[in-house]
Amino acid sequence: MATKLSSYLGQLDGELRFEPTSKRVRALLDGHPVLDSRGAVLVWEPRRRMPCYAVPADGVLGVLSPAAPVDVDMPAPPVLHPGIPFSTHSTPGTVLDVSAGGQTAEGAAFRFDDPDLVGFVAFDPHAFNWWEEDEPVQAHPRSPFHRVDIRHGSRHVRVSAGGAVLAESTSPLVVFETGMPERIYLPPADVDWEQLIPTDSETLCPYKGAASYWRLAGGSGEDMAWSYVEPLPPAAEMAGYLCFYDNLTEVEEL
Repeated sequence: MATKLSSYLGQLDGELRFEPTSKRVRALLDGHPVLDSRGAVLVWEPRRRMPCYAVPADGVLGVLSPAAPVDVDMPAPPVLHPGIPFSTHSTPGTVLDVSAGGQTAEGAAFRFDDPDLVGFVAFDPHAFNWWEEDEPVQAHPRSPFHRVDIRHGSRHVRVSAGGAVLAESTSPLVVFETGMPERIYLPPADVDWEQLIPTDSETLCPYKGAASYWRLAGGSGEDMAWSYVEPLPPAAEMAGYLCFYDNLTEVEEL
């Protein structure tokens, strides 16, 4: 009987998973070295979608100390999405504070009890400045099992809101990303920018870069579109293309 691969991989979400990497991985706390290792592993705790780095103890340059106990009033959520902090753990281990250069990141490290990860210490992706080789890491480590495929298309796409056409194009980019719905990005020349106002919102994607957001002029102020103005090199062709939330606008393929 054939197996749908994504369904099989999804069955592993409830387990503690890891994958070795040969990249040199470094982390800094306010410019002070915390770790430097060629023996790192990517780790996904049970139900966590976002990986973190764990390194052998001999690669830790900062000082680790037991963190203050934290009272847990309720069990961890069924899915640990990226908005749930690193301090929420779903596998046995010891929470640690990390100190370097007179600074301390409380609860920013975790030592596993699992026998396959004994001797490894995991670190919070958001508490430090990270480097893979000599390139900075944005948001969180990239998963080797995550793809972003960008394809030029000829779909005729029209986006409207409140009866007004915001964009219309026959040359979109169609982006297929692991675990995400397909997204249609429209060229900047095919967008009516007079109907949109930039907002202060920004999000980071380790695969595409920093996203900027726009709202509808005269609207509620809710972000309704985003663009990677200066994307990371693997997503360079997306620069300036705009994608609209399909739950806030009407996106039609004509």
